[in-house]
Amino acid sequence: MKIMVAVKRVVDYAVKIRVKPDKTGVETTNVKMSMNPFCEIALEEALRIRESGLAKEVVAVSVGPAQCTDTLRTALAMGADRAVHVDAGMAHVQPLSVAKILRALVQAEQPGLLILGKQAIDDDCNQTGQMVAGLLQWPQGTFASKVVLDKEKQKATVEREVDGGIETICLDLPAVITTDLRLNQPRYATLPNIMKAKSKVIKKVTPEELNVELRPEIEIIQVTEPPKRKAGVILSSVDELIDKLKNEARVL
Repeated sequence: MKIMVAVKRVVDYAVKIRVKPDKTGVETTNVKMSMNPFCEIALEEALRIRESGLAKEVVAVSVGPAQCTDTLRTALAMGADRAVHVDAGMAHVQPLSVAKILRALVQAEQPGLLILGKQAIDDDCNQTGQMVAGLLQWPQGTFASKVVLDKEKQKATVEREVDGGIETICLDLPAVITTDLRLNQPRYATLPNIMKAKSKVIKKVTPEELNVELRPEIEIIQVTEPPKRKAGVILSSVDELIDKLKNEARVL
């Protein structure tokens, strides 16, 4: 079985986000970029499935500008067998367009499993996995905290955290799975593998070659920073706390 993993290039999670002066988006010039943490978890799970003998190949794919090849080389250094870059230039590719691109790649590669991070930390959309499952008409297991494959029965059992506890669902393969934080701890790429990944060939295609039109469905009007929080105060008694909750916060 082949596993396809979608990985996204985002602003590094440790970087303090700054809004552009014209409020059209966030500043990415001279900002450290890295693989989306949820995508790292998705890739790690695919590698573990391959190492257990339940899959033969892991293919990493990324949609975006030329710099996405750096993210794909990280995926190759972690252990992915091949990488595919869909070069969308500097266009802002929205979730539905990404889902259509992934559908075209799935139809070309014919994987038995498509794994994605549940969301990207830049836009927090949490839409692509569900959309591509709908387009492919494949079963989906979202927010997976545990994945167990049965190769003989061609089924995947997914545990997911819900408000009431743990929900367990059984999916017929092929399927789409999106990963949550508790699924695993991603490995670090070793220096020898990082050096080897630099010389590996990354296949490049364009949305046009996949017959996908990058049409924006959402218009961003303005991006602003959240209001700054007021400094906290130390209260001397419970009575003073209750008074402030009643008369200032008005929540009692």
